[in-house]
Amino acid sequence: MDMMQIGAIGVAGVLLAVQFKSGKEEYGIYISIILSVLIFLAVIPYMEAIMEAVRTIEGYIQTDVAFFGTLIKMIGITYIAEFSSGICRDAGYQAIAVQIEIFGKLFVLVLGLPVLLTLLETIREFLP
Repeated sequence: MDMMQIGAIGVAGVLLAVQFKSGKEEYGIYISIILSVLIFLAVIPYMEAIMEAVRTIEGYIQTDVAFFGTLIKMIGITYIAEFSSGICRDAGYQAIAVQIEIFGKLFVLVLGLPVLLTLLETIREFLP
């Protein structure tokens, strides 16, 4: 699917969900979740293209393979955190959405610490 199709599906789904907002609000939330999953499934082929590009870059650069794996994990974590917090926010649970976002940020920080420590160690080796 291209961006125009995703945009049209998203707008149509939101307009449909708004129709249920006054009566059966939970149906609007269900429609939101279904649309989110549909868009997520449409993103998967593009993520595979990104993974292939990262593997190509990995072949050009002589570095630890774990760094690229960490980068991919970070991308996945941020996407899942935004996806989950958006659904919670749509359902009216702002506090849970904020907690998911904070956890996602902290988890990315924890994943990035070994990379940062390796970088600092490399810099320390260059200093007299």
